Amino acid sequence: MSIEAHMKSLNLLAFDTSTDAMSIAVQRGQDGSSQVWHHSGPGGAQTSAHLIPAIQDLMHQAGLTFAQLDAIAFGCGPGSFTGLRTACSVAQGLAFGAKVPVIPIDTLLCVAEEARFQHAPDLAHFAVLALLDARMDELYASHYEFNSGQWRQIGGYSLIRPEDLACEPNSTLAGNVFAAYGERLPAALTQRVDALPSAAALLRLAPALLAAGAAVPADQALPIYIRDKVAKTTAERAAEKAAL
Repeated sequence: MSIEAHMKSLNLLAFDTSTDAMSIAVQRGQDGSSQVWHHSGPGGAQTSAHLIPAIQDLMHQAGLTFAQLDAIAFGCGPGSFTGLRTACSVAQGLAFGAKVPVIPIDTLLCVAEEARFQHAPDLAHFAVLALLDARMDELYASHYEFNSGQWRQIGGYSLIRPEDLACEPNSTLAGNVFAAYGERLPAALTQRVDALPSAAALLRLAPALLAAGAAVPADQALPIYIRDKVAKTTAERAAEKAAL
């Protein structure tokens, strides 16, 4: 069996709750092919109540038990503090009970992959500056390059104000920041793609990461927090209001 056929034969569960959207997908593989079931819905405060029932429903549709999974992939951050904690705890709990490995996957890489898949699926090379709204007037950002079927992160993660973004002229900006911050982004950065870290992107990334040894035991699956502070103080909000 070829590597591509093997990847399609995997049984995978993937979900992301790092933004205001909840995205879930289940892949059932058999004989070198696969079928995928998707679910999307509102995230945020509703995630903790709806994530597990939605996962159970998709698994039922796919005719899979959790023990039949080859791995569970989840968006590990950066992103919403509460969303990351929820996704991580659910991934840990399900994986521990089923005795399957977990693949924590960078949410900004998922944004880059979603942008590539939607707008440049046939390009051998694709450069992306992936962005997610970090609230508090800041963005999560990271650079990625896609070459000959493989992604590579360039540098690390940044927590940055919209005006301070910088990237190569041929890079594409991708993310969920344009409605809120579009006019404040540098005018020269004109290649912009709306994209979220979807479960479908997680499924496309998971097989290669699994083959590369990125899977970990349930208790070692951890979220990526770029910001320790998750809200402004009352004094900071009052100062901003006074400055208007």
